[in-house]
Amino acid sequence: MGEVTEVHLVAGTRPEAIKLAPLVPALRAHGMRPVFVASGQHPTMVHQALDAFGLEPDVTLSIDRGSGSQAELMAALTTQLEKHWGQRTPDAVVVQGDTTTVLAAAMVAFWAKLPIAHVEAGLRSHDLAAPFPEEGNRRLVGQISRLHLAPTADARANLEREGTRAADIVVTGNTVIDAVLDIAARGGRVADPRVAAFVERARTGRSRLLLVTAHRRESWGEPLDRVLNAVLLLLDKYSDVEVVLPAHPNPAVAQQVRTALGAHPRVLVTEPLAYPILVATLAASTLVLSDSGGIQEEAPSFGVPVIVLREVTERMEAVDAGCAVLVGTDRDAVLAQACRLLDDADERAAMVSRGNPFGDGRAADRCAAAISWMLGRADTVPTEFRF
Repeated sequence: MGEVTEVHLVAGTRPEAIKLAPLVPALRAHGMRPVFVASGQHPTMVHQALDAFGLEPDVTLSIDRGSGSQAELMAALTTQLEKHWGQRTPDAVVVQGDTTTVLAAAMVAFWAKLPIAHVEAGLRSHDLAAPFPEEGNRRLVGQISRLHLAPTADARANLEREGTRAADIVVTGNTVIDAVLDIAARGGRVADPRVAAFVERARTGRSRLLLVTAHRRESWGEPLDRVLNAVLLLLDKYSDVEVVLPAHPNPAVAQQVRTALGAHPRVLVTEPLAYPILVATLAASTLVLSDSGGIQEEAPSFGVPVIVLREVTERMEAVDAGCAVLVGTDRDAVLAQACRLLDDADERAAMVSRGNPFGDGRAADRCAAAISWMLGRADTVPTEFRF
């Protein structure tokens, strides 16, 4: 390796790519060479996500997906990652979050005795069934990581309760805040003309926009039907409300959404949105209904309250700070909460008045500084993020 410290960032899904993208310039600024490895889990979406930041993978692994099972994916990922690191051995491996790619990369790095830095460490729902399998994945990765880059003080506390050494944890804030602020600052037009029309009407006060996302497996089927029914009732009640709903790529789920809402004149059901378009839509929204973890983190930066369509969340910081409310998927509960917020602008403003509990836009620099410290390149850990 010579004198150059090489750090491999491994991503398999769009959220991983978005949250790791800010680390590329941050690692370079700290004198390290980042190598972005696309695992092959969702290759097209990873490339598209990175393109929004002017980046592309340095390495793209190729895996075969047949049955689509977790076991098949895990086997393919571990085999390809082992081969890759056998040919090009990094000084450290960075993973983010809780996907199958994260678990596979952490396991292979552990077997190869490579130090692992886990970005967004310490998130816990304390329920192995929800979200599944993510809660199990992140607990397992937490057992073998060298450095735990916790986004918040609550995440640090979760790790310490599980026996993680305090000295191995650094509270950094969440890198998704760096990412969303970067994309928002780039500006630019909304490339999809259908979405652009909805966003423009909301920006100019001719409508109130609701962004609705429901993609978690536990939301599929009957829970999603209840949410969609609540959205229909909201549209009936408020003639100025419009809805943008990026549908899950799963054909059955997408069909369920289109059957319920696709014909409504004030609803736009789309394919998954490119990240810059999603950011523009979020920024123009009055309210968000979502089961997405990323949305819960991003929305406070734009002063948009979130109704969380889950029974439990590993991001209680948003609920505790008041910028999100945990409602679940009961139709009447979703409807009542949405009506309350749509009817009361002061309450919406109060929910987001404290700012964003997940970060300040400097998480990537803290992560890079902490990785430098882990590798013995720096004498001290960075000053932690505090909310």
